[in-house]
Amino acid sequence: MPMRTAPPVETVDFGAPATYRIIVQGTLSPEWSHRFAGMAISSGNQREGEVPRTKLEGRLQDHAELFGVLDGLYGLHLPILLVELVNHPVDKLTDERTAS
Repeated sequence: MPMRTAPPVETVDFGAPATYRIIVQGTLSPEWSHRFAGMAISSGNQREGEVPRTKLEGRLQDHAELFGVLDGLYGLHLPILLVELVNHPVDKLTDERTAS
């Protein structure tokens, strides 16, 4: 039986701007946006008994800025549940290739 190979993985440029989604446990006011590189901050409606979560989403200039945001959240003792790359210049290249 032939081995399956994984699809090629695009590389991520540490110095390129990209959009990230970060979810933390706890509540963070949208007024803190300026402290987190201007990322949009929203807290979802949680059900009774659920632990509150906050989502930060926005475009960061590079991984150094991402690290600064993560370090700021760590400094506030907010457990980081998710860090997701939402949009990257590589996505545009992939979209252009599939549209051709």
